[in-house]
Amino acid sequence: MFMYAVNFNRTEGRLIYKLCEARKEPIMRQKKVISDAVIERLPLYYRDLLLLQDAGIDIISSEKLGERLGITPEQIRKDLTCFGAFGKKGVGYYVSELGQQIVEIIGLQQHWKVGIAGIGHLGWALANYKTFGRLGFRTEGLFDVDHRIIGQNVGGIVVTPISEMEETIRRAGIQIGIITTPASVAQQVADQMVAGGIRGILSFAPIRLNLPPHVYVFREDLSIGLSRISYYLTNKPEQDE
Repeated sequence: MFMYAVNFNRTEGRLIYKLCEARKEPIMRQKKVISDAVIERLPLYYRDLLLLQDAGIDIISSEKLGERLGITPEQIRKDLTCFGAFGKKGVGYYVSELGQQIVEIIGLQQHWKVGIAGIGHLGWALANYKTFGRLGFRTEGLFDVDHRIIGQNVGGIVVTPISEMEETIRRAGIQIGIITTPASVAQQVADQMVAGGIRGILSFAPIRLNLPPHVYVFREDLSIGLSRISYYLTNKPEQDE
């Protein structure tokens, strides 16, 4: 679950960055193009900074941060330089200050409203993912077609019929949609989300969604990750433990 959360946060960070860019938030008015790879790493930095704060650590160097995340200190410094000057030479980064700056860069200070369609095992897990709130995401709607699930309270939200999703999205002002439905209905669900006003979608359905260009879509495919692991296990020589 921990590794899965890492991948999700990286994708979500990229989605939020692009949504803020589209809305022309002041902090996002960058003259140079920022690569997706940099944007994906920002949520990793932020989440680890939260852990450091919880541990009572006030200052950390790029070397120590890199050791914790498996990223070179040079890469961390290069990533942060894309957005300005951070830290103090010979001292390091002030944990709280850097965390707040990353919040503003990504756009997490806005408390994005999220709706999840498909409350099966994966949707249920995401609805109960407590770290969402701390990362700036607030689940405001859960949707499904199964009458056995509709009306249930999941993570503090009552599951609504998917037939009411468009209206609920519009009424609640939901900005981000997460799709965990079967592939056969994912396109229809995405269309309903867009009709309700959503402009950012994170989809776990293993199909390509065809949506208007103003809608940012990112796909998380767990089978691809598992296939990569299979490749390395098959093709890389075993190492002594």
